[in-house]
Amino acid sequence: MRVDTATLMLALGMIAFVGSHLLLSHALRAPMVRRFGQGGFMAIYSLVALGTFSFAVIAFGKASPAPQLWDGQGLVPWVIASLLTLVASALFLASLVGNPALPGTDVAGLSTRLPRGVFKVTRHPMMSSFALWGLAHMLVAPSARTIILAGGVTALAVIGSRGQDAKKVALQGNEWRTWMKRTPFLPNPAAFGHLGLYWVGAVPLWMLLTWAHLKIALIPAGVWIWLDQY
Repeated sequence: MRVDTATLMLALGMIAFVGSHLLLSHALRAPMVRRFGQGGFMAIYSLVALGTFSFAVIAFGKASPAPQLWDGQGLVPWVIASLLTLVASALFLASLVGNPALPGTDVAGLSTRLPRGVFKVTRHPMMSSFALWGLAHMLVAPSARTIILAGGVTALAVIGSRGQDAKKVALQGNEWRTWMKRTPFLPNPAAFGHLGLYWVGAVPLWMLLTWAHLKIALIPAGVWIWLDQY
């Protein structure tokens, strides 16, 4: 199968995005913070992430959407993808409150706490939300360009979560080791009920994002695949 130039550019963009993210988050973080300060490092980090991901998104728009590995436009793939992105919305909202995995969070006494809410689902709710987003897109649009872009985001989320665990253990030792024993790495569907009121906020967020998907990408997502027909 012949690969078009835009798809190759997309692959290079995602390699740059994922690779630079992992390097700046781990190996290069400490020396760059010493050299440029925390504010300077975050500015560089943000510019690199924005630049590499923007390059990938532009290439994605130019890459061919065909061929696809399977037909993702049927009812079953769309229902599964809609559920995955709804769960991702709830996890993302929950990750913004009291998340010890976020950089710079004080985890003193974490080993004495029992997980509650979203942390009964996963200790990496934000990364899990990104991974589920990527899986949903690959399910309904299994083309080379989607697998590269969404697959890259999913891979970064999983690898980044592992990297967060390793970094937290190095910095906080027993505090994070104990937290790891009490919380699941992968999302536990049996614990989704612990998301509580975040489900209430997830529905309008999911509706807004899927509506924007239709308006920006010109592809209906979620319930808009049916509502757009009326």
